[in-house]
Amino acid sequence: MDYRRFGDAVYIRMDKGDEIISQIMDLCRKEQIRSAVFSGIGGCSEARVQTFEPESGTFETRTIRGMLELVSLTGNVFTDERNELYQHSHALFSYKDGDDHRVAGGHIQSITVLYTAEIELRPVIGGTIYHRYDSETGTGFWSFPEAPDWGEKS
Repeated sequence: MDYRRFGDAVYIRMDKGDEIISQIMDLCRKEQIRSAVFSGIGGCSEARVQTFEPESGTFETRTIRGMLELVSLTGNVFTDERNELYQHSHALFSYKDGDDHRVAGGHIQSITVLYTAEIELRPVIGGTIYHRYDSETGTGFWSFPEAPDWGEKS
């Protein structure tokens, strides 16, 4: 992986074998980026794609392998109520299955680069996006407190 800052954005080149999501998170920790949005494209070899099941509050995970064109990656980095960094991302891949062309997408757990990926990371300027757990839905949402006072988690 290599990256450069130009203006308010960070441009990241991922190399063969790099895992995209963990590399983005490592970069945010290294550069002290507390919240950001990112997008990208590339050629990948493996992706762990998840679908949220609201009834059970769990994710169904599917691993796809092969020559995967990363058609679109979009996500965000946020700070949670424990002051730790997390990410939320979705992606769409195109690939061949025999003679058929297919697409797969959803929530992303991990993506491994086959030959390269190009990611644009845009840190939030002048504030921090927080994430707050919602017990009713079993998931979390962005929160914009002036000074976070999380209290006890439900």
